[in-house]
Amino acid sequence: MIPDFHLHADVLALVAILAAGWWWLETRIRPLVAPIADPATPRQRTAWFCGVALIVIAAGWPIHDIAEEVLFTFHMIEHLILGYVVPPLLLVGIPTWMGDYVLGRQSVARVLRRVATPAAGFFAFNVAIVAIHWPEAITWQNTNEWAHFLIHLVFFSTAIMLWLPLFSPTEAIPTMRPPMKMLFLFLCTIIPTVPASFLTFSDTQLYPTYGDLPLTWGVTAVQDQTSAGIIMKLAGAFYLLGLIAAIWFRWIAEEREWEEIERSLVGS
Repeated sequence: MIPDFHLHADVLALVAILAAGWWWLETRIRPLVAPIADPATPRQRTAWFCGVALIVIAAGWPIHDIAEEVLFTFHMIEHLILGYVVPPLLLVGIPTWMGDYVLGRQSVARVLRRVATPAAGFFAFNVAIVAIHWPEAITWQNTNEWAHFLIHLVFFSTAIMLWLPLFSPTEAIPTMRPPMKMLFLFLCTIIPTVPASFLTFSDTQLYPTYGDLPLTWGVTAVQDQTSAGIIMKLAGAFYLLGLIAAIWFRWIAEEREWEEIERSLVGS
């Protein structure tokens, strides 16, 4: 059973602001405030607009509607996309000049340097991960539209806090060195194990709003819950481990480049 199609005006408004705002900054503001800055690269454009598109996919029809009305598994998929995939794409999609102009100005950077530290981001995001999957929180989200919006807003904000020290687009908010990035991401695979284990191994239905629904696609409420727990643990962990591998290979490549430069300088 797939809910009837309908547009989510709040989601469309958000992505319109993000897409139009990035385009306006890049095409109208950059020539005025940073005329000698390099324009956004194709990689940055692709990353930004892929992030925006994924917001539409995850928070729009049908994923959001199925997540709210039918299967908890889709609820988990929605949260993984919004918490793990969208924030790094958006941050990678911000050119350096834009990061300096929007995030690097003194009044903004002063606040972000306090709330987007590795420790603060790690703590805030992982507390949010556990809190938003508490049975009462899920019931609240599924029965109150404003609560759902506010919870998603808090969750996404803590996700930005988590990812900024990894992919900051401005030197005003420093990023970690590659070894620390890898350790940080590895630690991020541990905390979600707690709610994932409860979901995977529980024999009772934890979320009444899903337990009240009829059998969907041949899946019981407990089976749906188990599937969500497996996705939370395995998909999230493999995604983070994949990022660790990417950081590792890029770090090794950069180290080899420096070694080649040093050899050439010594040889000359």
